[in-house]
Amino acid sequence: MEFILRSTEVAAFVGTFILALIAGPIIIPVLRRLKFGQTIRDDGPATHLKKMGIPTIGGLIFIIPMIITTLVFVPRHPDIVPILLVSLGYAAIGLVDDLIKVVRKNKDGLNPKQKSFGQFIIAAVFAVYVALDPALGTGMIIPFLGIDAVVELPIWLFIPLIIIVMYLITNSVNMTDGVDGLASGVTLIVAVFFTIVAMVRPEWDNVKLMCAITAGGCLGFLVFNIYPAKVIMGDTGSLMLGGIIGAAAVIMKMPWILLVAGAIYAVESLSVFIQVTSFKLRGKRVFKMAPIHHHFELSGWKETKVVGVFWLITVVLCLIGFATLRMVW
Repeated sequence: MEFILRSTEVAAFVGTFILALIAGPIIIPVLRRLKFGQTIRDDGPATHLKKMGIPTIGGLIFIIPMIITTLVFVPRHPDIVPILLVSLGYAAIGLVDDLIKVVRKNKDGLNPKQKSFGQFIIAAVFAVYVALDPALGTGMIIPFLGIDAVVELPIWLFIPLIIIVMYLITNSVNMTDGVDGLASGVTLIVAVFFTIVAMVRPEWDNVKLMCAITAGGCLGFLVFNIYPAKVIMGDTGSLMLGGIIGAAAVIMKMPWILLVAGAIYAVESLSVFIQVTSFKLRGKRVFKMAPIHHHFELSGWKETKVVGVFWLITVVLCLIGFATLRMVW
């Protein structure tokens, strides 16, 4: 199995990283002047009260560099455009949500129906595009059977499934963004995973390039978002990252592999579902607080420990992901 990493992907990663480092000191003061400060949940961990007022919508620190870098490579890699567009669609929803929060000083932003409607529309358009593109199609790789084990799904099943995948991954990444450096760090690792996987097929060059760009953006953002965070990405950033990771997995026919490598996202989302369901049916909470990273905080873990453990788990999960594709050397 041949792995090909060209200088293009290295340049994309390094270029986006450097641009993010430059963007941070420019964007953060602007967010402060605009008074785009973070609002904190009333029932959240007491340690998070000190985060009140930290500039949010900081996802722009990696989004703008990612757009610039992507546009540089578009003439030679036009297939990267659909991934950029779908991710920017989700970023737009997040931006509206964030602006409502900071302008109206309302921690809730868009109501769930409005947000879900926008997410479903973008997911549906993307799912139809993938299904109807002869170069992509409705195939899915089956875990543990190797990277060539592809089953073709009927279009009437494929499209709803992809809509669900995109909806779940964008919301799950959003829920993971709750402590300093968690969502950006986990996504950096997952993006590197997909970059490596995409090396084995030339038809995945667009995914390899976009994931390299994403990894560079996340690493640059981490400089400002690692504990103690100087800026928070907001829904603008988390929904965009979810859109990119979801789109990469779908184009590579790997939604089930995403469930392995990105299991941290799934656990965060599942913990919220379990908490809400248990409270509605039994009047009792399963966790001290959901998403689950807050449960560990309220159990006495320091924020840095939560992030470090979740990063390490993600690395292990990605190694398992390689094994499910029979890519372990």
